[in-house]
Amino acid sequence: MSTKGASADPLATLSSLPGVADSVDSVRRAVDRVYGHRIMRRRSNEVTSEAALRGARGSAALSGADWALEEVRRRTDFSGDDEARTVGAALRLTAEAGQLLSIWRQSPLRVLARLHLVSAAGRSEEVGRPRRDGEPVDEPLIDLPLPSADEVAARLDGLSQLIIAGSQAPALVTAAVVHGELLALRPFGSHNGLVARAAERIVLIGSGLDPKSICPAEVGHAEQGRLAYAAALEGYASGTPDGMAAWIAHCGRAVELGVRESTAVCEALQRGAA
Repeated sequence: MSTKGASADPLATLSSLPGVADSVDSVRRAVDRVYGHRIMRRRSNEVTSEAALRGARGSAALSGADWALEEVRRRTDFSGDDEARTVGAALRLTAEAGQLLSIWRQSPLRVLARLHLVSAAGRSEEVGRPRRDGEPVDEPLIDLPLPSADEVAARLDGLSQLIIAGSQAPALVTAAVVHGELLALRPFGSHNGLVARAAERIVLIGSGLDPKSICPAEVGHAEQGRLAYAAALEGYASGTPDGMAAWIAHCGRAVELGVRESTAVCEALQRGAA
């Protein structure tokens, strides 16, 4: 997201794009409904744990490891092959995200470095730092031109400044921009999608929209499918008002689908079936 020539609060400016307010309102109503479910008064920790598992499964699916939920639930060893390592990385990131909330608003770049370190599990010397020119990027889902290392550094710095300064923009808008910017930039040599979705989760939780982390947007992104995800990202990368609004709406729909998933979990717990 370029901020050159933009207002003092470019995230808030995005909130005025056609259709964005409707997406924001729809997400807010959906989140309020699941938080008002009677099971949340007694068993919210169980809903949070289940949402984390399902969110990790969804994020891994978007990165090419589309495992059944029960397979993710039962496995303890995630070191066998590339798919297993991807699922393991998604699970680690989901667990780590909640530990980084207090750092995000003060040092988002530090948090991103930590997320990459956790996802890649120290497998190479490039872990935890932005890529340099000439270094390969393993992100097969995203077929967009790869920004140079200098552009990555400049845009990451701009994104960091926006987060630290704060914004009047709704949480959905901020989360969508953080997610989209990280996917468009692919700042690391690997695991960019997993990191971007974990960062989106951090924004949604830390903003107060989803403080108990029971609305796994990753589930919704996976449910909408990899092709729709990539197409919506192209709209974000275009920088056009229509493209940006479409990406925000896509992210909003993902949150709503995550809400639907957790509502089903609440209903199952209420029936004593989960």
